Amino acid sequence: MSKEKIAQLRKHVSPFEKADIKASIRQMINTILPFLVIWFLAYQALHVSAWLAVPLAMIAAGFVVRMFIIFHDCTHGSFFKNKKANAIVGTITGVLTLFPYEKWKREHAIHHASSGNLDKRGVGDIWVMTIEECIASSKWTRLKYRLYRNPLVMFGLGPLLLILVTSRFNRKDARKKERLNTYLINVSLIVLYGLLIYWIGWQAFLIIQGTTMFTAGVLGIWLFYVQHTFEDSYFEDESEWDYVKAAIEGSSYYELPKILQWVTGNIGFHHVHHLSPRVPNYHLEKAHVSTPPLQKATTIGLFSSLKSLRYKLYDAKNKTFVTFQDIKHLLREPKPSSL
Repeated sequence: MSKEKIAQLRKHVSPFEKADIKASIRQMINTILPFLVIWFLAYQALHVSAWLAVPLAMIAAGFVVRMFIIFHDCTHGSFFKNKKANAIVGTITGVLTLFPYEKWKREHAIHHASSGNLDKRGVGDIWVMTIEECIASSKWTRLKYRLYRNPLVMFGLGPLLLILVTSRFNRKDARKKERLNTYLINVSLIVLYGLLIYWIGWQAFLIIQGTTMFTAGVLGIWLFYVQHTFEDSYFEDESEWDYVKAAIEGSSYYELPKILQWVTGNIGFHHVHHLSPRVPNYHLEKAHVSTPPLQKATTIGLFSSLKSLRYKLYDAKNKTFVTFQDIKHLLREPKPSSL
């Protein structure tokens, strides 16, 4: 893509890079309020049967995902025009979704700046190995990678690890502001959860909040995974890597039923988001529809997206994802001597 076309593409999208205060407040109301109501109804339903409470808690999880999109927009500075407003709402929704605002803001910015770059993997993204790396790695590393990419581990243990471990601790290179924000959110969670347990008891808390946050975690990881893991997803070495190509060719358009599109805050238009993170979630669809080149992004549907579970390794030579089975014969071959 030429520089002229890139400039033209960004020009088409730029009108949508404006936060609408009314739309933002409206989204907060139709997201946070229903979440609180459904959560309370799940608690009340628990007095009747856990079989009634758990489905309600799972519905509440959908609103946690939508709330996370608000949090996510705040980290990009796109939900409000005011930087302080983004930080305040981002921190509050960070408490509600269990994510530290400043920490996630920095790591996610790195993800956007390096998505699809084979030489800059490892921060804010999903672990992807190339065929060459897998063949050259030790049996222990291969085993760890296989376990990591196993759906039961990624979507079963993944949410627990994300919520209980990685989101609770700062990175070693975190600055003071980031560290203090993580401490603030952790302390707020201790106080909030302590009061809830005191009010409803630990068993009810575990059933309702545990179900809600685990389900939301599974959905969140799935969305992030599927929007960058598809057969011909874009990956290049640093010397060939291009930001716009990485956005359009390395992020999918996840075409969901309207109700799921609403619940997930339009994040299915992921290619638009990666091209311009400053576009608020409620403008993503408009930007997609009004910009023909963006409509050429890889489109995946609800059922076709399940195929992505097969893709384990990236074939840098043929520019495609492959399965472990595809390289089984290569792993049997002896490694070349280093002498």
